Amino acid sequence: MSIPTPLFRANGPLPGDVHVTALGPESGPRAVFVHGSTSWGDDPVYGFAAQRPLAGRFRLLLMDRRGCGGSPDAGDRFPGDYLADADDVAELLGAGAHLVGHSYGAVGAMIAAARRPEAVRSLTLIEPGCYQAAADHPAVAEALRANRAAYADLPDLPGLTPEEWLRAAAGSAGTPEPETGDRRLRAAATALRERVCWEAGLPLPALRAAAFPKLVVSGTWEDAPGPYRERGGVPLMACARVTAERIGARHEQVPGSAHYPHVEAPERLNALLTALWSGA
Repeated sequence: MSIPTPLFRANGPLPGDVHVTALGPESGPRAVFVHGSTSWGDDPVYGFAAQRPLAGRFRLLLMDRRGCGGSPDAGDRFPGDYLADADDVAELLGAGAHLVGHSYGAVGAMIAAARRPEAVRSLTLIEPGCYQAAADHPAVAEALRANRAAYADLPDLPGLTPEEWLRAAAGSAGTPEPETGDRRLRAAATALRERVCWEAGLPLPALRAAAFPKLVVSGTWEDAPGPYRERGGVPLMACARVTAERIGARHEQVPGSAHYPHVEAPERLNALLTALWSGA
């Protein structure tokens, strides 16, 4: 399934159609899912394949962010772009839908939700990469400093291939390397060139004022390798807590999971979504 792209969008013209995997009854309440980096909508490794059981009651729309899966690039400079994601999500909401965003995808979801609050039935952010929402927290501020230093060094480093990027990411997380098929390599190449989400300006007051229910989910990271937990988990957990406070959301942590609660503990995550959606 693809959605047509209007000639002009809020952030300028975007090429082609966005691909969406649609699951569940057409008459069911709609839920739009926005995946993170190095993934696509129904990706079984990092995406939302484990949320398929929810399709028994709900109409799931698993979008492929631009530069990933079956969707075209957002543009020449940034094949992946949270601003383009926000445009696409705002359209996918239609007359009304629940909205779920993970990591990078949570940033575009937040912008879209603030732009069209009347079309959002609920908002769930899973391990959101919205560092600017909590930039004054010490752990988040240190992560921003480290990210900026790393990106400043990139022009002087040898070119990193998508295969090397995937290998390094899996090594730091202590997880098996994912398969390197065409889709994974394309998503990894996009991740190397996407507009960085941790510098995104975020509409926190608008989200706080919105009437729809909000949920922020993070892992507990207790089983993650020490360096990965310190450099990734600590700032992400802090970001989730502070973001929840600032937008008026409930914060839930999922034991036994790190950056991918929807993959690592799908039954718990699916139960949280079902409860939220049923009560919205």
